Amino acid sequence: RVHLVPGFIDSQQADWIFEQLLQDIPWGQRTHIRQEVSFEEPRLTCWYGELPYTYSRITMQPNPNWHPVLNMLKERIEEFSGYTFNSLLCNLYRNEKDSVDWHSDDEPSLGTNPVIASLSFGATRNFEMRKKPSQEENGDYRFVERLRIPLDHGTLLMMEGATQEDWQHRVPKEYHSRAARINLTFRIIYPEPEGVWK
Repeated sequence: RVHLVPGFIDSQQADWIFEQLLQDIPWGQRTHIRQEVSFEEPRLTCWYGELPYTYSRITMQPNPNWHPVLNMLKERIEEFSGYTFNSLLCNLYRNEKDSVDWHSDDEPSLGTNPVIASLSFGATRNFEMRKKPSQEENGDYRFVERLRIPLDHGTLLMMEGATQEDWQHRVPKEYHSRAARINLTFRIIYPEPEGVWK
């Protein structure tokens, strides 16, 4: 289940929020290791929440010091959606070369059927989704159903139900120049049982 709310934050307020977050969030670039090769993530990130969060074998340490603008946005989304979020992954796409590859937000700490509220500011970027192939298709993504959703300044995208179980998503690199974009993904994180493989 995907719910798109264009103009969730009106453009004038969204302009102000974008500038505040760009300046104030302690953005950092993480390093991944894949098949013994290390490479830097093609975007900047920052984590907020009482608990650590592990994805792609990188653990982001707890950071309970929420920026007041982020607290205000969290409360507004909670009032709108009826969910209570306890954590937030912030992403900064500096230009058209920054991206995030195909993945599902299905880490054990997110629980079953996670709810993710994704709020975008700045340049419009395409958010692409593709359905995971059935077992008969044996991991072949060539013929699966695909969606492309342009996420504009101030747009809220809610992902619920079996979205993460059945679909993958990405923000691809673009060929034309793009200004900076900030994406905030509010999540509900649960303490991970000891010994869970990450």
